[in-house]
Amino acid sequence: MKMKHILTAAALVAASGLVQAQIDPLQARSLAASCAACHGTDGRAQPGGMVSLAGSNKNDMIKKMQDYKAGRIPAATIMHQLAKGYTDEQIEAIAGYFAAQKR
Repeated sequence: MKMKHILTAAALVAASGLVQAQIDPLQARSLAASCAACHGTDGRAQPGGMVSLAGSNKNDMIKKMQDYKAGRIPAATIMHQLAKGYTDEQIEAIAGYFAAQKR
């Protein structure tokens, strides 16, 4: 019986880590703010500048950031360095934030 309680407690601890791993919308917005210098406020870049991120496909952005992070895209910009600084959960949150913005 004691082993059952230990296993239940371990499962609850593991599950609580999953809940804590989720990033709230305000935190996602704060993470996305670091992109504003190049990609514009809320991901709306100035014409003739970098690509706008607002309204882009979330999965495409995640893939691109993962490619930068893994070095699969040549290091022509600072994106490979920036991407390495984010966890997969943070990348997903940033992509979700920009995908939800109007173009």
